[in-house]
Amino acid sequence: MADEPKERNEGLMNVNYLPPDNGMLFLFDQQQELSFWMANTPLSLDIIFVNADKEIVRIHRSTQPYSEQNFTSGEPALYAVETNGGFSVSHDIQEGMKVVF
Repeated sequence: MADEPKERNEGLMNVNYLPPDNGMLFLFDQQQELSFWMANTPLSLDIIFVNADKEIVRIHRSTQPYSEQNFTSGEPALYAVETNGGFSVSHDIQEGMKVVF
């Protein structure tokens, strides 16, 4: 879980292995448009943005490792979840679904 600024900034940077069905939950202080990037991240990740109603508003699937592209939520989000690339496809996770945590 990343709920402090330092943890949110580091995320899964420099992590070489993420066990299957594991990930990182990012908690933000207020709902806003969020932006992530993959610099210094050697893994392909799915980045799932979730709003205050716990509805998935955007999924970026199988992002490219070390990419400097910005992956945005596109609309206000309060949470983000990073999982191994392909997780959302293999678990049939779609935008508009609700999450529980």
